[in-house]
Amino acid sequence: MTGNFLLDFELNFFKSLGVILSYAGWFIVPLILFSIFWYLRLRFIRRQFIKKMDFNLIEVKIPKDIFITAKAMEQIFAAMYSIYSFGAFKKWDKYVLGKVETSISFEIEGSFAGVRFYIYHPARLRKLIEMAIYAQYPAAEVHEAFDYTKSMAAHLPNSEYEVWGTNYILNRENYYPVKTYNYFEETEEEKRIDPLAHIVEVISNLKEGERIWYQVMIAGTGKAIGNDWQKEGEDKISEIAGRKKEDKNKFSVWGELNMWITNFFKAPFAEINWGEEKKEERPAGRFLTPAEQNLVKSISGKISKSGFETVIRIVYIDQKAAFTPLNIASILGTFQQFGASDINSFKPGAEITGMATFLSKISPRYKKMMEFGKKRAIYFRYINRRFGKTNMERKEKFPVLNTEELATIYHFPSLTIETPQLRRLETKKGGPPKGLPIIS
Repeated sequence: MTGNFLLDFELNFFKSLGVILSYAGWFIVPLILFSIFWYLRLRFIRRQFIKKMDFNLIEVKIPKDIFITAKAMEQIFAAMYSIYSFGAFKKWDKYVLGKVETSISFEIEGSFAGVRFYIYHPARLRKLIEMAIYAQYPAAEVHEAFDYTKSMAAHLPNSEYEVWGTNYILNRENYYPVKTYNYFEETEEEKRIDPLAHIVEVISNLKEGERIWYQVMIAGTGKAIGNDWQKEGEDKISEIAGRKKEDKNKFSVWGELNMWITNFFKAPFAEINWGEEKKEERPAGRFLTPAEQNLVKSISGKISKSGFETVIRIVYIDQKAAFTPLNIASILGTFQQFGASDINSFKPGAEITGMATFLSKISPRYKKMMEFGKKRAIYFRYINRRFGKTNMERKEKFPVLNTEELATIYHFPSLTIETPQLRRLETKKGGPPKGLPIIS
């Protein structure tokens, strides 16, 4: 009975589709084909634009006897905001030349050999990045490095290696903050906790053959590119405070026309009204509870600083025979420390959604195929430094983190991280002594 119903439904569906196409196909089919062409063309020209940019990978080493907090890294991220176009890209630039916002990738490589810190960036920004680093870490050593991702195959998992990976997104709207380094810091040095210590500890305890890669990609964001997250935060504060939101777009063509027609028929019988309403006195606001006051303070603190659209990825690689889920649990646990129920938190992003999720539930074979595809996709995007899935602007919603939040989840190691596998400079650089004789 069910089979006959489904068969009749399919026949009727395709019959109706055929009728629609016979009458409107001349319009619908070219429109669909043009949409597909436009989408593929944008992907192609934007990839070409990125490929033409020369990228460098640099390694940063910090002396082990230098104590500098994550505050210094926040200043480096603040300097990176200058690469944002601030709406300088016109439609011609975006849709004809394929220009996209410049992104920079801050990365950590963990293996049996040690833990290394890298920055992957356009070559033209090398001087800007080095100046920002040396301004905060004068004794640091910065040098060009071999791309560590090329030590593995271009496509994983394969017959030898297994892969697990995820991208992190925010649980709530972008204007809600996560816990930052200020929450972990204490006035007494021995009580200070480095928020990156847990992540580095997990990465540093790898056996031979294991690898954990950590990637934080950033691109400037703001009203000019359609992500006015700071304005959304201001509106939320007004809502919490009980202030009436002002309507800045009061003029409407249809509204004015409707008012004119209404007044035309009402004029012989009553006084007409052309919208000159009495201005209501703005409410003084309501009393805020301590929890609401803290929330307003938290949102205000986040939106007061520059923000970046952010892609956070973690990849775990090991040989199939030795692959263990224990490291996966440890990785997932590292991001729990940044969350709180009253503000915001991180969660793994869902790569499989919609119909794919439904099919994976009813078909174990399809679920296995989707999981394999997800692993390959996130590994491919990591090694190719893809900002999102396709580098297509506005097609994805990215989490927005401000400079303080970014400095919390990525900063160069402080003295409180005592992991022996961490690659540091054994000594710091020093200048020549004063009064040194000069041979002319």
